Amino acid sequence: MLRLLKALTQKPMGIQSTPKSYVNSPKSSFPFYIKAPMVLLGMYLVFYILYNVKDILVPVCYSGLLAILLNPLVNKLNQLKVKREVSIIIAILLAFIVFGGLIAFLANQMSSFSEFTPEFKEKGSRVLLDVQLWVKSCCNISLNKQMKMISEALESSKAYIGQTVSTIAGIVGIVVLIPIYVYLLLYYKPLFINFFYEVFDTEHEAKVSEVLTETKSAIQCYIQGLLVEMLIVAGLNSATLLILGVEYAILMGVVGAIFNIVPYIGGLIAIAMPVVMSIVTGDGGYSTTLYIIIAYTVIQLLDNNLIVPKVVSSKVEVNAFFSIIVVLLGGALWGISGMFLSIPFVAILKIIFDRIQDLKPWGMVLGTQMNEEFSLRDFGSPEAAEKSVISQELAFDQIGAEKEDK
Repeated sequence: MLRLLKALTQKPMGIQSTPKSYVNSPKSSFPFYIKAPMVLLGMYLVFYILYNVKDILVPVCYSGLLAILLNPLVNKLNQLKVKREVSIIIAILLAFIVFGGLIAFLANQMSSFSEFTPEFKEKGSRVLLDVQLWVKSCCNISLNKQMKMISEALESSKAYIGQTVSTIAGIVGIVVLIPIYVYLLLYYKPLFINFFYEVFDTEHEAKVSEVLTETKSAIQCYIQGLLVEMLIVAGLNSATLLILGVEYAILMGVVGAIFNIVPYIGGLIAIAMPVVMSIVTGDGGYSTTLYIIIAYTVIQLLDNNLIVPKVVSSKVEVNAFFSIIVVLLGGALWGISGMFLSIPFVAILKIIFDRIQDLKPWGMVLGTQMNEEFSLRDFGSPEAAEKSVISQELAFDQIGAEKEDK
């Protein structure tokens, strides 16, 4: 973080014609065997602090995303001569009406599902017995040994159950805190903008303004796109399950679309729920289960290759490799909230990295733009600068600056 602030406040380096000029920064006098442990220690302390203050930071992060999403509505109401305080309250109320409507719909569906619980439990026990008999015949594991393994797994999962209960209790607190945080963030927005203006030198005002504007725009596009994507996927899931005759198709479809918001991991959970429901409530065959897997796979392909690029259309693209890593890291750090918040956080980092000369390589490795012809054989060759993505960008920027000077 200190290096990031230092890079933001340093005087911009002129673009030179020599290749890889972006790495010509002053070198530290410390040797590698001292710098490496210091970096690792600093990263450990950062993640340790983030983990221990997650109950404070998670509501603030959610509030920040929601405040950015509601900011255009607040600005529109201000243009209509509505007082700032009133416009913020109206925006928050509209958001909670939409959220409350979704919760009411899910609660109504869950209440009807609870009536099916005894039958679901009975059929589930029957299916579990069939699976145990198949495991016994296939793997030669006795029923008693299987039950012992299941009981041990349930015993070890008590900690996760307790963590889930505490998470649900924490959500109640978040629901109470988020409106307050959103109101304060929107109300004091001019104060925060003024802070960024004062903390950086005058020569960096344009760069800071560009980073803040790009960050706000990217997050707005990302969240709005996610909501539209959720509606489309919910419709496709529900229609598919209704056609296949799966019980509680709408509930399964909507809940699956909500889980689908969590990148990569949520899609697997979305498929697992209707599959289990079809197995338990089916007539003993597995044709419906197979159709569900095929249909959901097609929906996932459409979502990943058509809906997300066209609807979400984030201005910042993070490649799939680092997306999966940061989602898993976010889950280990902050649970489900960390999985959801990880992608916007990395998108913000990429925006900052792309606009700081010394950090551009980090922004490049997080993105999707690359030259497929670049290889290890290009190291040290004159063609390396021509193939490198950043060197090409620097060359184009230099040509543009020379044209403006002329």
